[in-house]
Amino acid sequence: MDSGRWGRGRGVSWGMLPLLGLHAVNEYYRLPWKPPVTAGLLAANTLVYLRPSLLDALLPTIDEVWFNPHLILKYKDMKRFFLSPFYHVGESHLVFNMMSLLWKGIQLETSMGSSEFASMVIALVGMSQGITLLLAKSLLLFLDYERPYYAQYAVGFSGVLFALKVVLNSQSENYTNVYGLIVPARYGAWAELILIQMFVPGVSFLGHLGGILAGLLYLKMKRSYSGSDPLTAIIRGVCGVLRWPLRFISDMFRLRRGRISGRGTVGGRQTGNVSGIWRCQACTYDNSGWLRTCEMCGTTRTSNTGSSGQASRGSRDLTLEDLRRRRVERFG
Repeated sequence: MDSGRWGRGRGVSWGMLPLLGLHAVNEYYRLPWKPPVTAGLLAANTLVYLRPSLLDALLPTIDEVWFNPHLILKYKDMKRFFLSPFYHVGESHLVFNMMSLLWKGIQLETSMGSSEFASMVIALVGMSQGITLLLAKSLLLFLDYERPYYAQYAVGFSGVLFALKVVLNSQSENYTNVYGLIVPARYGAWAELILIQMFVPGVSFLGHLGGILAGLLYLKMKRSYSGSDPLTAIIRGVCGVLRWPLRFISDMFRLRRGRISGRGTVGGRQTGNVSGIWRCQACTYDNSGWLRTCEMCGTTRTSNTGSSGQASRGSRDLTLEDLRRRRVERFG
């Protein structure tokens, strides 16, 4: 999260955004499976920043969504609570966060699956925001810290990114490089929190700390609950419902590709058990049960075969030249 005021009339610079797009496309091109939730989060954050004309009237301005504990608690403004992670104060802020999201999201979504990853991101957004709000209110009540934290304005996805970093490195025994400092991977988020606070002005300390604590709380809850969480089950069900029409359309196109004309197909799976279809034994073309001769080669169907009957015995001995001649005679 970044703090500080930002005017409404800002212009969008295009210096770094093409690099972000190129990097994302390159990373996804190399993957055998493209994580859809990570791609959706990248697109959502970028579209909110760019504010295209189709969305401009629908999206609130950044002045309406700054994360401010005082305004959230006083006016019950939940719009600020839920939307502030998806707004960024500038191009470099957006690109830095999205590069980090791309790297973490690909690894986590690939290992966890899209449904569980989406569930985790939703939970971490709510938990990181809630913990940050709780910390700000606690500092006001017990230490009288009003200006530094309770009245602070902040936006950005970095609180969630800190939580994702905690989850990603929770089981790692390796070391990681945090701005030139080599530390155990499981403590990487804490080291990054301290270094960013020391060397990057205007960042939200409570927002980043809330993200780390949210990640730790999520891991603790995950270990104490062995089954699939209800949110994951809901997301999985919704995805299944959305995929059903796509599968239906895909199956329809697949069936149409298997047909070459009229009512039959050539080769492929045996269709003798399909009602109203009989297969010509001379050319393996599947014909409608209403036809008495093969639509492809003209071979006569025997009268006692039923809907899944076979062609006359003599047709099995036809040579390729005979089949060619019959087709020429039939189709001219």
